[in-house]
Amino acid sequence: MAALYHPAEAVQLLRPVLHPVLRPVLRPVLRRPRIRPHPTALATATATATARNVHTSHPQSSSTRPNTPPPRRAVTVINDDGRVRWSELSPGEKAARTAQQGFNLGFVLLGAVGCGTVAYFLFRDVFSPNSKTSHFNRAVTRVRASPEICRLLGSPDASQISAHGEASHSRWARNRFIASTEETDKFGTEHMKFRFFVEGPNGQAVVHVHLAKRPSQSEYEYYALAVDIKGHQRIYLENAEERKGSKAAPKIFGARWW
Repeated sequence: MAALYHPAEAVQLLRPVLHPVLRPVLRPVLRRPRIRPHPTALATATATATARNVHTSHPQSSSTRPNTPPPRRAVTVINDDGRVRWSELSPGEKAARTAQQGFNLGFVLLGAVGCGTVAYFLFRDVFSPNSKTSHFNRAVTRVRASPEICRLLGSPDASQISAHGEASHSRWARNRFIASTEETDKFGTEHMKFRFFVEGPNGQAVVHVHLAKRPSQSEYEYYALAVDIKGHQRIYLENAEERKGSKAAPKIFGARWW
């Protein structure tokens, strides 16, 4: 059997030949007693280390237990934000979400109907070719194009003639209302009548507009366009009665034969 090598014994054998300087350094090593572990203690230490490794690699079951999510709050009509899935809702919560979605849908539909109504009336009264605003602008253009009216109002330049609706009692009102009426006679002809005011350096005039649209027509045509200036006779820019009279056949013996 091979002998064990012990460094302390080797140093003891070499002690006589060691240099005197190294002896104080090696003295603690030479004096340290040699302790051999007992077999029972060695087995106990090995078992303890093994158990410690097993404990480290396999933590307690309480630490590996999954964390349970916190309980969620009940879904109501007010606090529902749609984050909870439909399948996770109770019957009462499903009813609350249905009520909320129905209210939102009704609100959106109401807004859409309101916007459509405003757009319809805005187009009919402003942007449509048959709107009152369009006919007002055309009538103003016809009045400004009349040399006689410009002369009587004292404005050689048509751009100096202003046009506006009815006078307002509020001095802060910038837009003046244009008085108008619409009616349909027994023959199905639609009539639109309105008036406005034009002003020049020499005074003011009242413009009367009468438009008519027969059932076979798609647009209004002038029935009468008259301008009243104080101190002067009424001026007709359009007059359907005069046109009918000029086209009427002459009478022979008190009767028209064709």
